Amino acid sequence: MAADSMEIDDGLYSRQRYVLGDTAMQKMAQSHVFLSGMGGLGVEIAKNIVLAGIKALTIHDTRKCEIWDLGTNFFIREEDVKNHRNRAEACLQHIAELNPYVQVTLSTEPLDETSSLLFLKQFQCVILTETRLSMRKMINNFCHSQQPPIKFISSDCYGICACLFCDFGDDFEVLDTTGEETKEIFISNITQSSNGEVTCFENRPHKLESGQFVTFREVHGMTALNGSVHKISVLSPYSFSIGDTSDMEPYQHGGIAVQIKMPKSFLFERLEKQLLEPKYLTPDFSKPEAPLNIHTAMLALDHFQEKHSRLPNIGCLQDAEEMRILSESVIETLHSKPQLDEVLVRWLSWTARGFLAPLAAAVGGIVSQEVLKAVTGKFSPLQQWLFVDVMDVVVPLETISREEFQPRGDRYDALRACIGDSFCQKIHSLNVFLVGCGAIGCEMLKNFALLGVGCGTQNGLITVTDPDLIEKSNLNRQFLFRPHHIQKPKSCTAAAATLSINPQLKIDPRLDKVCPATENIYNDEFYTRQDIIVTALDNVEARRYIDSRSVSNIRPLLDSGTMGTKGHTEVIVPRLTESYNSYRDPPDEEIPFCTLKSFPATIEHTIQWARDKFESSFTHKPSIYNKFWQTHVSPEDVLERIKSDESLEGCFHVVKLLSRKPRNWTHCVELARLKFEKYFNHKAKQLLHSFPLDTRLKDGSLFWQSPKRPPIPVVFDVKDPVHFAFIKSAAKLFAEVHNIHFTEKDLSQDDIMEITSRMILKDFAPSSKIVETDETVEKPDQITVSSEDERIALIQLGNVISAGQATKCDLQVKPLSFEKDDDSNEHINFITAASNLRAKMYNIEPADRLKTKRIAGKIIPAIATATAAVSGLVALELLKVIGGYPFEAYKNCFFNLAIPIIVFTEAAEVRRTQIRNDISFTIWDRWTIYGKEDFTLLDFINAVKEQYGIEPTMVVQGVKMLYVPVMPGHAKRLKLTMHKLVKPGAGKTYVDLTVSFAPEADEAEDLPGPPVRYYFRQQNN
Repeated sequence: MAADSMEIDDGLYSRQRYVLGDTAMQKMAQSHVFLSGMGGLGVEIAKNIVLAGIKALTIHDTRKCEIWDLGTNFFIREEDVKNHRNRAEACLQHIAELNPYVQVTLSTEPLDETSSLLFLKQFQCVILTETRLSMRKMINNFCHSQQPPIKFISSDCYGICACLFCDFGDDFEVLDTTGEETKEIFISNITQSSNGEVTCFENRPHKLESGQFVTFREVHGMTALNGSVHKISVLSPYSFSIGDTSDMEPYQHGGIAVQIKMPKSFLFERLEKQLLEPKYLTPDFSKPEAPLNIHTAMLALDHFQEKHSRLPNIGCLQDAEEMRILSESVIETLHSKPQLDEVLVRWLSWTARGFLAPLAAAVGGIVSQEVLKAVTGKFSPLQQWLFVDVMDVVVPLETISREEFQPRGDRYDALRACIGDSFCQKIHSLNVFLVGCGAIGCEMLKNFALLGVGCGTQNGLITVTDPDLIEKSNLNRQFLFRPHHIQKPKSCTAAAATLSINPQLKIDPRLDKVCPATENIYNDEFYTRQDIIVTALDNVEARRYIDSRSVSNIRPLLDSGTMGTKGHTEVIVPRLTESYNSYRDPPDEEIPFCTLKSFPATIEHTIQWARDKFESSFTHKPSIYNKFWQTHVSPEDVLERIKSDESLEGCFHVVKLLSRKPRNWTHCVELARLKFEKYFNHKAKQLLHSFPLDTRLKDGSLFWQSPKRPPIPVVFDVKDPVHFAFIKSAAKLFAEVHNIHFTEKDLSQDDIMEITSRMILKDFAPSSKIVETDETVEKPDQITVSSEDERIALIQLGNVISAGQATKCDLQVKPLSFEKDDDSNEHINFITAASNLRAKMYNIEPADRLKTKRIAGKIIPAIATATAAVSGLVALELLKVIGGYPFEAYKNCFFNLAIPIIVFTEAAEVRRTQIRNDISFTIWDRWTIYGKEDFTLLDFINAVKEQYGIEPTMVVQGVKMLYVPVMPGHAKRLKLTMHKLVKPGAGKTYVDLTVSFAPEADEAEDLPGPPVRYYFRQQNN
């Protein structure tokens, strides 16, 4: 079967399709991958690439399950250890269950120097973990020499260090290096010169980079540019040069520059050469020497294993000394001679037998993305090494007895070898609140299970909450869920699945959304019980709320998120770092009302317009209709009140809807046809009537020039697939709203054609309505109703009542709630057809259903690789928080696995605000005042002055100003009791207030102070 003819299961892969695109998805679904080593890293890679949807995976392992594996491999169970099962056999069924489209097989044959490698020819990609260096070299040489080359990846996690190596051959072609959408730039001018300069509009930076290519369309005057391709050089954020334009006609107006993605070839060297002169990514620019130091240490570890056929013993000083000597020998062979990092080498030797599951999760996500690049040619591959260490986690443990790290014969021995037993006990006693149980939440629970979070005999509990139910599209990333879990609660299902990984865990799954409405559940007492808060959310608003609650209760918070191949992590530690709310991204730019209504320039504009039409026609108006008739139960009463000139809110629109209410399927089709004529024909004619094509502005320039596009009226043709799709979907939606039955035959083109062909439509009659052209004008909250409209409503309502069409059934409709993932509900079909018809009307390139669904549904592209990586990085920071590490230890991370780029940075250090020389505060500080029943506002102000040495000049509660001296009447409030001013809710013992202070000098504004928690009465300690 040809790759491009495969049908993709959108229900399962919808979020990932927006990351990889269909071409890459189809290539991936034809690929066979070999993976050796079913340890903690190998199983992470297997999970991610099977979820992604390769065609077939062969997992290889010769080792038997041991007790250690329970703390490193989330698919190995206690019975596997008891039965001494092969690790690949133990994992096979679990991995296969992740994706029914992927064939998973196993191999347990030894892979050594005597093995024939010819069997590898059936694979497009070979991945090695836990493989000796000599074998890695041999297999890499075999893969590199094939035609075409077999893509080769090797990766390992030993204790505190991890590495990744890629070799995709001498000439690896990538069609799309970034995965970003191609940019379209509206042009305002092009110079006629030897180095023509293209200028875009001031408010629309082009966001191109030098060396990229563009083509042109719709350029007036300099028409020779249309269809031509040019390499650009960026001159400014709003201009770029394209080469010689001096022989072309002068530029007049209009034009769009469209970015073109050009293929790029990557050259890879074999492992043998790269061992001596590695090319690598530097993830932490504060430690530029680290990659070569890790490379040196891990090569020394390879030589140690080759020599002794074992890893160094845990905490063994003799083995560590031999590792140091081997490292010095390695440095002599390297082209670059790094300075020996003895501390790193010693810790690698001490911990090499150990395993940090979070490090494997992070590296496994990155490795998996490289596998997908290898089999699809999508995104820029890693060239050629990545080295990671977690020295920040172990260096503070230097003084602990080596005995702490020795095995105890349980599932935590691999972890214990890295961080010691006391640290493990701290983890077990942890109370963690995990907010969100989607993709990141599932990965975090897996990490918690392997670490043993919350499984202490006395203390420890994981509380996880998520109000959502499992959908099919979740299964592509949320690996704890299976098809039979669909429509079951995420939190409860994930908790049960996590217990199968580690039965010792204590988990409390909840369904409550964390928001102001549930503060009676997630109250201060609840937060105070938590040792750490971990968010796994997909929206900024929820993050901001939980951050505010964490700061208020002085709890550490770990936040993370992904968008496609991009990911970020942020660690927030009381009194050390700033919080999530300390910074605010600029708000998303809204599309101007007049652009949406009359002057769309891009497909995003037409999609948003179509989404708005859906909401208006099928959600908002039906909701208003129901609400009106619930308030005014008698149409006759409404008629009498209108006659007596009484104004009833929404009456005109409700009566209009009642009078036009479809009574049968034919009426639904007719209504859809009328909407077509209004939206796509009469609207264009009205605009051209208001602004003929030759209309000019005051400065003499044409009104209809880029980015404004003159509309072309669309003439209805039921045989046109887009026209028919609009009528069919709109009619079905009207039928659903009005509870009208229809059959499959009713939906046929012939039946719909018969209905529409009988209709006699009114000719277009121009209106005198003013068309808004000012981009700063916002959409009006209400449409004004004229006296003529009210007169018409009176007649219409009277006619409906006379005709007996205002019965109780007529006064109830069914508002629709937009749902993007149900392909049978016509919601996306309607929006796609409406958007593309409007695009045709304005000569805008249409969008397919998939793109329309993403934009209209505001879908966040997602892939399991990035999710796994962020969860691992977060869990590493969790260890530092548990250990109470100093500020310098904490790292935030941003990555984009597509490019690839990984950047570790220090957390943002908390800022201290100075009020007076001796008075300052941070976001973590809170002043406290205890009051009593008759405590007045003046008492409160005096209490602040007495306790903290400074008098407040302003007191605010949320957005309510309690006391601002310059405001009329506020001076009188000083005598009012705090109880009367604040009005505490039931059960509330305190209120958080914001105070300000007078500036010392003649500064313009008062100085903000820390939050002041006012208790209504003295608290009992």
